[in-house]
Amino acid sequence: MSTVHVITHPLVQHKLTMIRDKDTGPKDFRDLVEEVSALMAYEVTRDMPLEEVEVETPICKMTGQAIAGKKVGVVPILRAGLGMVNGVLRLIPTAKVGHIGLYRDPETLLPVEYYCKLPVDVEERQIIVLDPMLATGGSAAAAITYLKKRGVNSIKLMCLLAAPEGIELVQREHPDVDIFTAAIDEKLNSHGYIIPGLGDAGDRLFGTK
Repeated sequence: MSTVHVITHPLVQHKLTMIRDKDTGPKDFRDLVEEVSALMAYEVTRDMPLEEVEVETPICKMTGQAIAGKKVGVVPILRAGLGMVNGVLRLIPTAKVGHIGLYRDPETLLPVEYYCKLPVDVEERQIIVLDPMLATGGSAAAAITYLKKRGVNSIKLMCLLAAPEGIELVQREHPDVDIFTAAIDEKLNSHGYIIPGLGDAGDRLFGTK
């Protein structure tokens, strides 16, 4: 079974509370989501392998450490996942970015794919899937399934909030994918929204309804 990592760093929790606040406007909401995503990326990348490299400082030569192994790819689930991309790219500016477009059918609550564009070497990369809300888990699970069909075998899921129902689904369908979240909320309501949650992340990011 995959591991669920709840990132409890004080800065993450402080900013998450501000994100939840209904009075936080779109600009501040976007800035906060980006900041929290950057902070969370430290934990998501904690186990990246290192290798020794030789560099020359202004004083002398030395052996330091640099990231080794597979390169990184970032795949936001449209559209809300877009708000998390720049935060991750602050730390990993060489990461390539793919996009998967999924929307949740309002009647069935099941994911429907409408767009996909991935790096040509996606199967050679460590992929971080970005989705602010892990609610039913359907969209995240579907995106991960698509990536695996493209040959990707190293995937992590990063979200701001998760509901127990979403965690259960992703772990059941993808027990090899670790989940990183800033909080696990109480449950879903009858419309599939996380309680207490933060509302619709996409609408709050882009000022739509």
